Amino acid sequence: MTKKINPQSVGLDIGLSFIKWLTGSENLHYGIWTDLDVSAENIGSAQSIYTDTIFSYLPDGPLRILDVGGGAGETARKLIALGHQVDIVVPSPFLAERCRANAPTATVNLCKFEEFETDQKFDLCLFSESFQYISYKIAIERAIRFVKQGGHVLISDCFRISQADKKNKLRRVGGGHSITEFRTHLTMSGVKIIAQEDITQAVAPSIDLEQELFNFFGHAVRRVDGELKEKKPWLRWFLTRMLGLVLNERRRYRLGQRLFEKDRTSADFIKHNQYLIYLLKLK
Repeated sequence: MTKKINPQSVGLDIGLSFIKWLTGSENLHYGIWTDLDVSAENIGSAQSIYTDTIFSYLPDGPLRILDVGGGAGETARKLIALGHQVDIVVPSPFLAERCRANAPTATVNLCKFEEFETDQKFDLCLFSESFQYISYKIAIERAIRFVKQGGHVLISDCFRISQADKKNKLRRVGGGHSITEFRTHLTMSGVKIIAQEDITQAVAPSIDLEQELFNFFGHAVRRVDGELKEKKPWLRWFLTRMLGLVLNERRRYRLGQRLFEKDRTSADFIKHNQYLIYLLKLK
C-alpha cells in the first residue's frame, strides 16, 4: 500500500532545518523585537528574548512543568537547564523525535493534549504558542485537572480581536481564539489571573520578516518555474501535477499568497490580533 505524503511533516522538517541553519536553534515561534533591528540575523536574539520573557513569569522553583505542544524541545531544554523537570506533550512523531534529541531528560508524550492521560500532578502547565490549536474550554479544563492545587497555568499566544471571513481563501495573519470569548470563559473556570501582558507590538515585526523570507523563496520558485516553462515544460507539468496531489486548492492558493504577495504585514497583525501572556493560578 502506497504511503501518503505528509506535507505538514515535510514542512516542519524544512522549516526546522532552515531556522537551525539561520539561528543555531530549532525554534519556530515569534520573537520579541524591542530594541532590535528587524533583520534575519537577529531572529535568534528576538526568539531568546521571547523565551526569557515567558520564563520571567515562572513561579519560584524548581518546578515540575507540563509543556503542551513543546515544539522541537528547545523550550524544555532551557527549562531543564534551569533545574526544572519537564514533561512534553506533542502530537507529531517528527517533533517528538526532535524533542527527545534536544531535551533527552524530558518525558515525551506522543499524543494530542486532548488525549493525554497521567496520574502525575504538575506545578505548572505551559502553553507557548500551542493554546490556539486546542479548544480553550478543553485546554483550561484539562490544565486544571493536571495541575496541583495552588499551581499555575502559563499561556503565551495569539488571540483574535476580530473574526476571520471563513469564505476568504486568504487566511488573515495571526490566529487563535476570540479574546472576548476566552476572557468570558476564564471568569467561570475557577482560575485566578495573576498577571497578564500584551506583547502584540513587540512580536508583530516577526510577521514582516517572515513575509520577506517567504518572498525570497518565492523569487527563487518563480525563477526556476520560468526556466522549466521554457526548457522543460513536461517536467514543469509533472511537478505541478504532484503539487496538486499533495496540496488542495485552498492550500495552494495560500502558499502562493505567502510566496508571491505582501498581504501579511505587522500592521494587519496588530489590527486583528492580540498577542498575550497570561499567568493563571488555581483557586
